Amino acid sequence: MGLVTPNPGTLIWMVIIFGLVLFILRKFAWKPILNVLKEREESIANALNSAEEAKKEVAGLIAGNEKIIAEARRERDIIMKEAIELKEKIIAEAKEKAGQEAQKSIENARQQILAEKAAAISDIKKQVANLSVMIAEKLLKKELANKAKHEKMLEGLVDDMKLN
Repeated sequence: MGLVTPNPGTLIWMVIIFGLVLFILRKFAWKPILNVLKEREESIANALNSAEEAKKEVAGLIAGNEKIIAEARRERDIIMKEAIELKEKIIAEAKEKAGQEAQKSIENARQQILAEKAAAISDIKKQVANLSVMIAEKLLKKELANKAKHEKMLEGLVDDMKLN
């Protein structure tokens, strides 16, 4: 039982040594330990603040990026719309120009056909006139070859003139 019950002299020495260790720790180690703990606490708080600020900054950048992306999409849509309108305008102009050129070609062809028709009719009239003159000449030569027939024809023409 001697081990379980403390000796008063050992107890006093324990209290004195404990007080001495406590005094030495308090004098030399306590402030540096508290300073290191305080610095550690401040660095952790700063790191947390920095992380929070970085998180806010990243959120702001993400929002800014989303705005930029949305603006870029709007601009892309506007550009695409303008390009489609320009394409449709160019196609419409090309169709209109092609239609005008086709109409012009058709009109030129009509004019050419009319000119060729008139030339052909004129040529046919000349040929008919020439043939008529040739036929009349041959008939007159044949008719005038016989003097009796010639006189008879002249009398018939004179009688026709008197009646008119």
